[in-house]
Amino acid sequence: MKIAVVAANGRVAQKVIKEALDRGFEVKAFGRDDENKTAAKDYVKKDIMDLTKEDLAGFDAVVDGFGAWTPETLDGHVKTSQHLCDVLSGSDTRLLIVGGAGSLYVNPEHTAVVCDGPDFPAMFLPLAKAQGEELAQLRKRDDVKWTFVSPAGVFQADGVRTGEYILAGEELTLNSKGESVISYADYAIAMVDEIEKGDHIKARISVVRK
Repeated sequence: MKIAVVAANGRVAQKVIKEALDRGFEVKAFGRDDENKTAAKDYVKKDIMDLTKEDLAGFDAVVDGFGAWTPETLDGHVKTSQHLCDVLSGSDTRLLIVGGAGSLYVNPEHTAVVCDGPDFPAMFLPLAKAQGEELAQLRKRDDVKWTFVSPAGVFQADGVRTGEYILAGEELTLNSKGESVISYADYAIAMVDEIEKGDHIKARISVVRK
């Protein structure tokens, strides 16, 4: 398969690139930095907002690894993913978004989400709201084959690669130990599995460690 990864120097994106390359994928990385921190041999310095239809033509999938945390950059979650939607509109190229856990539902009626809970850390609330709005805007797009992949509640940058995960849906899911946790490495496995299978078009999925 042939994929593009944008915001490729992000830590999650780097894991996705390595996982894809290990499976024999052809990977092209796009980043705004001069330095290529990824394992991809093909790297192009280009900001997401400058990407064109020509840049992303011919790929089976595009992975959006964008991340922002400061108040002045949080709106970038919506802006960048919507720009990618505009670029890919009407094409067969799938768009997979590295999402967040804050927008996962915590009840069967889907009226309450994780970040609305009383114990949700205040410092992460703006990010959770920004990614929740990103998902809300994606749901309005019928012209793009998008998939929003939420990690578990605890997303471990340096967690071990177990090689296993539970594929879940819109609701916060706990494993047999009562945990909502996954490493970047196992998340990358789930992301690349979804690229290969393409089972969840125009949907949000979530993953948690077994």
